Amino acid sequence: MDLPERLATLRAFAADGSAFPSAQLAVLAVELDLPLADLYAAAGREVPVELLPPERDDRTLGDFARWVTYCDHGQLAAIEAHVRALPPVPDVPRQAVPLPFSPWFGEAELAPAEHGFAATLLGMIRNRGFSLYSIPFMGLSRSTILDMVRTWDSDGRRQYQLLGLTGPLGWPLPELFALAGQPWSPEFRPHSPCRHTGRVYTAATHLTTGQLAAATGELTRINRDLPRGVWQPNPEDRTTECPDFS
Repeated sequence: MDLPERLATLRAFAADGSAFPSAQLAVLAVELDLPLADLYAAAGREVPVELLPPERDDRTLGDFARWVTYCDHGQLAAIEAHVRALPPVPDVPRQAVPLPFSPWFGEAELAPAEHGFAATLLGMIRNRGFSLYSIPFMGLSRSTILDMVRTWDSDGRRQYQLLGLTGPLGWPLPELFALAGQPWSPEFRPHSPCRHTGRVYTAATHLTTGQLAAATGELTRINRDLPRGVWQPNPEDRTTECPDFS
């Protein structure tokens, strides 16, 4: 599909995902090169268990996710290929991150949306195994992300916030904005990490805690510039070298 057809398809999907049979979701995921689990979430359907991440340690996932943000595009491609090559461990329990999604808020306080893009966004984050604790810093506060999965409106701040979340979700900007029902401009740029960071997180969805720890070891091997012993809150801005915007 060319870009206008892709965006029209996603707008129709966002308007009524229930009109797309399950078999068609799999075809769309291949045609659009998007995670199938996300299309189930956007359609308001239960994600098949085989597409969900295994139960794993939140801190180990958070460490892996944080180190990924320090990689350049060559390193991102290498670690994505590495984690895709790791076989799924059979017979491990798999589930979306259980609510309340945050270690600081009870489920009643979170009150996540059940419909619309806010619910889709929460499903997409949980599909990758992230809780509010383990999702890497993307220029948005945790309270902002909580607000985004509670309600969704169309004011200008949502566009800025969506640009921040494109990093961990790994969706191309036009497609994510179409799904969210937001106007998109070719001038838009993501916050510091681009979607190639999120492609690594999507590829790592099937990894267990042990595999994540091993993948983190591989990250330290291929990236000699990782901070060692000194906490650095903000990795270098890699968006200027992203092939999407070259």
